[in-house]
Amino acid sequence: MPYPLDRSVAASVPVLALENFTVSVRTGAHALAIVQDLDISIARGETLGIVGESGCGKSITWLAALRLAGDKVATSGRVLLHGQDITQLSERSLARIRGGKIGMVFQDPTSSLDPVQRIGRQIGESLKLHQGLSGSAARAEAERLLDRVGIADAQARLDQYPHELSGGMNQRVMIAIALAGQPDILVADEPTTALDATVQAQILDLLRDIGRDTGMGLVLISHDLGVIADMCERVAVMYAGRLVETGPATALLAMPRHPYTRGLIAALPDLEGPRMRLTPIQGTVSAPDALPPGCAFAPRCLMAGAACRRAIPALTQVSDLAHSVACFRNDAFTATAVAEQARQLSRIPA
Repeated sequence: MPYPLDRSVAASVPVLALENFTVSVRTGAHALAIVQDLDISIARGETLGIVGESGCGKSITWLAALRLAGDKVATSGRVLLHGQDITQLSERSLARIRGGKIGMVFQDPTSSLDPVQRIGRQIGESLKLHQGLSGSAARAEAERLLDRVGIADAQARLDQYPHELSGGMNQRVMIAIALAGQPDILVADEPTTALDATVQAQILDLLRDIGRDTGMGLVLISHDLGVIADMCERVAVMYAGRLVETGPATALLAMPRHPYTRGLIAALPDLEGPRMRLTPIQGTVSAPDALPPGCAFAPRCLMAGAACRRAIPALTQVSDLAHSVACFRNDAFTATAVAEQARQLSRIPA
């Protein structure tokens, strides 16, 4: 049920928070940490963007927080929903929160939807579990949800199977299923993957409208910094399972303080001016069992020093705008230095 959004409250009261959250994978008698010491919060009505290369821990963080990553994955730390630590809940209690208080939209709707169940039945399962609706009441609500996510002729679509719908329509069905539980937080994991540009824009506009109308918080996981800049109020940058920079989207994208964030931005094409050669970040993300000592980004960093190779930098606030960065060389990143390095990295003639 929609409720009014007070942005002043949204900015100060966390609905969901990960505190000192670590994700480990059991391998025989050992446990390998793949996400370490994460502290992230999201307020009501806020849109938080999570960015980073593949393998940085973006998706596994949220799957593990909701206990969806499998039996070999263990977690430590706290996951606070309205102040309650849901890591202590039984599987039965957590099942009511998954899809209820916390909804999730996965990357590939064709593998997330059941191919042998009609659309109406799949939405109806969520409505029955989280709202107690069944029969004609559930069908009417499912039709309303399909209308809400922009699917035309909703009544007929309820009787169709996923293979009868396009990729964009299946993604809208996934969003409708997530909304069926009336969540306080929606985690959207690359929701526009494999969709064409026009449909991508429609899905993002839909998520923005839903957040505005309901006051629902949105966690948007994406590789696309353009999408993050357009959609998000706050950004968290992950590298090798750790947060390396976080802050308001406008400040972080205009003046990134971590060399990894600057590298991601330098690799973006410039739509104005002469054609320039894109500058990728050299190397790849280290595997969790082969991380270097000290800062994990040091082997790929142009500014790494001796301290970077000895110790892991802590996430430290660098401005009054709650902009924080984990980098020993942060004192060298003045506005002039950032502008000069950005020019050198991303303005090499093709």
